[in-house]
Amino acid sequence: MKSDLKSVITSCAAVALLWNAHPARAGVNTMTVYASATHDEADDQGNSLRDREEGFYDQGTGLLDDHEWRKAAASFAEVARMRLGHADGALYWKAYAENKMGQRADALSTLVELQKSYPKSRWSGDGKALELEVRQSSGQTVSPEHFDDEDIKLMAINSLLATDPARAIPLLEKVLGGSSSPKIKDRALFVLSQSRNAHAYEILGDIARGRTHHELQGKALRYLGIMGGEESRKELMTVYSGSSDPAIKKSVLRSLMISGDRDRILSLARTERDADLRSEAIRQLGILGSRGQLDDLYKSESSVEVKRQILQAMFIGGSADMLGELARTEKNPELRVAAIHNLGLLGSPKSGSALVAIYNTDANAEVKSAVIKALFIQGNAGTLVMLARKEKDPAMKQEIVKKLSIMGSREASDYLLEYLKE
Repeated sequence: MKSDLKSVITSCAAVALLWNAHPARAGVNTMTVYASATHDEADDQGNSLRDREEGFYDQGTGLLDDHEWRKAAASFAEVARMRLGHADGALYWKAYAENKMGQRADALSTLVELQKSYPKSRWSGDGKALELEVRQSSGQTVSPEHFDDEDIKLMAINSLLATDPARAIPLLEKVLGGSSSPKIKDRALFVLSQSRNAHAYEILGDIARGRTHHELQGKALRYLGIMGGEESRKELMTVYSGSSDPAIKKSVLRSLMISGDRDRILSLARTERDADLRSEAIRQLGILGSRGQLDDLYKSESSVEVKRQILQAMFIGGSADMLGELARTEKNPELRVAAIHNLGLLGSPKSGSALVAIYNTDANAEVKSAVIKALFIQGNAGTLVMLARKEKDPAMKQEIVKKLSIMGSREASDYLLEYLKE
């Protein structure tokens, strides 16, 4: 049996030797091995080139950080010549370095090469922006029509606005009335708002009043607020008086806040008949931190609901002193509790001290309960523990213990263990 198996193996080996010995077969094997070796060598060469490219590119960016513009340009030129993965970015940075050296003609030439060789590159937009900067630096009058990219075109128009508003403003009007995206129209409107040209201001005012480009009215109102100044504020008040749309009126109030016009907002907070708009005016006073105006408004107001909103605005404005004073002296129990609640929301050490003083001097159970809740909102476990140790009223002490049991602080837990042993 073994001899038969040995004979079979020997025969198979002989056939294999004859097959490999045949010239055609030998040629196939040799070529296969050669092709495989050649492929491996190509891979090695490709990896080596990519490594060199990466090295030059990293070297160039490091030289940019060191303001070594000439050396950086040389490194990026080497990367660009290799025409691999970083070639487009290298052309951009080469132009950047050339511009830094004052070689503006070379920079523009490099940027032309970038746009021509890699028109779909992610560096294309940056290249166009750099081209605009280079041309402006060299004293050239840049024509916005020269650029297809809307973002770059707006940059060019913005530059033109300072030197030739009569030409720039119609271009902006064309963007506003065209089919550009809302984002581009918004930017065009912003550029327009930066001009002190009378015609530009007239266009902005018409949009703010809703006469043209209704979709941009809210943006125009905001830019009037950003502009500030008495003229813009008067324009905003004209829009407020002439509009019946609550949303537009609220936009005006927010724009008056942006412009810092406390007096006009206070006037509207006093006279506005619409409760929602009046509440918005009060809130904007809080955002402005108009403590004196809120204090005056509170003293002259008779509506409990409006006073509650003023207390909320005092919290927004961080008016700890006024809230503390009202928490001690307000005669209306409902408003007093609201003042204590807002004082607790402030969360400052000063407000904590004011709350303890109220707790210790006021016998009203509702007021004491409001103080406990306010301290709980602050996470002021230490002060609650102190009050619990001193409290003689079982019901009030139990309320403090309930709050401490859900605070999850070490100080509260230690006191609860102590309390259970009593």
